[in-house]
Amino acid sequence: MTDITLLDGGMGQELLARVPDAPTGLWATKVMVDHPGLVRAVHEDYFAAGATIATANTYGLHNDRLDGTELEGQQDTLIATALDEAHAARDAHGSGRIAGAIGPLVWSYRTDGLPPYDEARGLYGQMARKLAPRVDLILFETVATVEQARAALDGACETGLPVWLAVTVDDEDGARLRSGEPVTALSDLTPDAWLVNCSAPEAMPAALAPMAGWGKPYGAYANGFAEITKDFLDPGSNTSQLKSREMPPALYAEHALRWIDQGATIVGGCCEIGPAHIAEIARRLHDAGHTIV
Repeated sequence: MTDITLLDGGMGQELLARVPDAPTGLWATKVMVDHPGLVRAVHEDYFAAGATIATANTYGLHNDRLDGTELEGQQDTLIATALDEAHAARDAHGSGRIAGAIGPLVWSYRTDGLPPYDEARGLYGQMARKLAPRVDLILFETVATVEQARAALDGACETGLPVWLAVTVDDEDGARLRSGEPVTALSDLTPDAWLVNCSAPEAMPAALAPMAGWGKPYGAYANGFAEITKDFLDPGSNTSQLKSREMPPALYAEHALRWIDQGATIVGGCCEIGPAHIAEIARRLHDAGHTIV
């Protein structure tokens, strides 16, 4: 059958499920200060569920998210802490890769007010270089525009590491990025793997269809939100403004297996998708004769 890379699931929402702290715009970052070891525990649970990649808790560590907050000036310390937690979990598990996650500049899902190409390339490149010495690959996540995708890939090209690009698409029309641009407008870019993330699972097939002809591994990891509301687009907002939908592990695994039937070789989960979902995907992959790598 097929070799499948099984990513982990979401980090921020899983952390919220484990402690009673109120969510904030800095939630998944500040938890590393307030609850040392909790991020490692989440990584460990994903490895135990069958994931072969730990996505480091570095998604929200751009300085533009830290500046003006109590964590301003602590980027390097927070990066080191996040990578320490991921490495500790992998060492305990005995195998696996670590992906250095880099989220979008400004805020997730935003398609306006983003820095122009030259500035964005420099900022993405700076983050990639800080992560590179301690990760196995760079993973750009939730990229919503073609220009930002190009800036991210160009910024990371000097690391020498594999670079995976995950774009977020319209929940009702997966053939379009959240910017409204067609997914096909990305076709001249050259990441080492194409991914679609943090969008409705039903939107993934339309997004994956053109990627099948681009000559690189591709896949998807969806979220479990009902919708991305306009309120959440404001920098500093938090996920209390988003509603989760009914997404039991069995249903999510069915979506993931459909993506694999479509040719995807990388699957996992994003926000609201936890260890139980990853374990169910792993079980179904084994039952279908696939090999998790």
